[in-house]
Amino acid sequence: MKSAIKYAFVHEWLTPKAKGGSELVVKEILKHIKADIYALIDFESNNPESYLYGRTIGHTFLQNFPFARNGVQKYLPLLPLAMEQLDLREYDVILSSSHAVAKGVLSSPQQLHICYCHTPMRYAWDLTFDYLNHSQAGKGIPGIFTRYLLHRLRQWDVISANRVDYFIANSHHTARRIWRCYRREAKVIYPPVNVERFPFSSEKQDFYLTVSRLVSYKKIALIVRAFNQLGYPLVIIGDGPDLAKIRQMAQGNIKVMGAQNNQVVEQYMTQAKAFVYAACEDFGIALVEAQACGTPVIAYGGGGALETVIDIRQDQDQGTGIFFFPQTHQALAETVETFSRFQHQIRPESCRNQAAKFTPKVFETSYLAFLEQCYQDFTKTVR
Repeated sequence: MKSAIKYAFVHEWLTPKAKGGSELVVKEILKHIKADIYALIDFESNNPESYLYGRTIGHTFLQNFPFARNGVQKYLPLLPLAMEQLDLREYDVILSSSHAVAKGVLSSPQQLHICYCHTPMRYAWDLTFDYLNHSQAGKGIPGIFTRYLLHRLRQWDVISANRVDYFIANSHHTARRIWRCYRREAKVIYPPVNVERFPFSSEKQDFYLTVSRLVSYKKIALIVRAFNQLGYPLVIIGDGPDLAKIRQMAQGNIKVMGAQNNQVVEQYMTQAKAFVYAACEDFGIALVEAQACGTPVIAYGGGGALETVIDIRQDQDQGTGIFFFPQTHQALAETVETFSRFQHQIRPESCRNQAAKFTPKVFETSYLAFLEQCYQDFTKTVR
């Protein structure tokens, strides 16, 4: 691409609490693309611990709203409007990193817009009924207005998808969801996983592990029920609104540690007999991180896990874990018992080799090559 190209990079929100897989993608892209950054809110440019410290970052009117620092999801009806207020007319290329509304920025026919889509807006699509059933806003008279709001949000979401020239998906699972919601094709480029951060070990201890945000769709309660039934040692690391509920459910064989620093997480991931995951994820970075440690995975057989884990029952040479299905605690309990019969066939080296397919270097090569291809194709049609 020409060095004179002006890039704008757009993400939903930049806060110290936002440390998920999408933020890892943002960080990696900004290592290789010199771009001006925009977001609904920005509390990272003044955070000395952030890689964005000192950067000039454009934001919207939501920046000054009460409690915005803790997340703008509470202002859900205003998110599309706020995103559309970002004036990006001076840029040649718009790169968006979207799991909600970032793809909805306004652009002109002369601007190339490439969206890395982590997921179509979950609470408007796949998690609508989960959101309604677990929120006071979904009940009674307020529930009627919430349902109408989500209906209008879905309409805006589809319309705004037409503002994107090229979609990138973080997995084939997400690409299928993009097609279902927007009827748009998406190039699959897996997100970067810092494999080198995780120490490899072939020596394992006698406990199972899960690391996750403790929210309903992560299905931690399902894992707890399964291990309550089994009586096997389980360690749970993570924080979230379901923490008190999980601690109350857990029997004596389950250790609920809450939030822990990276060093503790890495230690437990390296030592665990297996990493357990029950959610249907778009990609599932934690599954790759566990395999980087040489730790096999017991995962729900759906979503991105099917692209990152190899079931030992299907490939006895390269297997890195085992899937359970359906998404019930009974099925998980039965699969943990099955895993105990297969675990000695899973080589830690195979797990590490599988994780190496998702390194930052692999992401860099694929992402930059796709941007170049898109720019060349786009400039042939725009004069």
